[in-house]
Amino acid sequence: MAPKALIVLAPGSEEMEVVIAAAVLVRAGVSVTVAGLEGQVVHKCRVHVMIAPDVSLESVKDKAFDALILPGGLTGSERLAASPLVAHILRRHEASGALIAAICAAPTALKAHGVGLKKRITSHPFVADQLREHYSYSEDRVVIDGQLITSRAPGTAFEWALAIVENLVGKEKVEEIRPPLFL
Repeated sequence: MAPKALIVLAPGSEEMEVVIAAAVLVRAGVSVTVAGLEGQVVHKCRVHVMIAPDVSLESVKDKAFDALILPGGLTGSERLAASPLVAHILRRHEASGALIAAICAAPTALKAHGVGLKKRITSHPFVADQLREHYSYSEDRVVIDGQLITSRAPGTAFEWALAIVENLVGKEKVEEIRPPLFL
């Protein structure tokens, strides 16, 4: 059975990080569900690209996924950080040992909900100072610490997505899907 990944979409999410993660994971054979924080309605992303989620986040709050993926975007990340529903899902997935991946400003949601504290992470430089006290902060493009994968910005989204693929389905799959992407 294919691994399952949940991408949490919020108004103000960075659309490149949502779409790149979803597209790379689907190419690798991962079953991807995009869940809308504000329901199964079109969400306006960071630069006003509209994305329609597959389902509402509420409808999958108690389902198990192999990976929980949080795209960044400052406004989207603030909404993730303020959401009790996101807190519930993050804590449940962390407790189960599932992969958690966050990029750009989304690691601030991890901090807000007490997830992965003291682990090695990275983020967009704009939010780095909010995280340094609570994590072992790195300026690497992609950081993997156990079942936590973080990255910096839209420009590192392909590397981040490939790190998620490697965790879920292996390095061989990364080597299979990388050439057609011209990375």
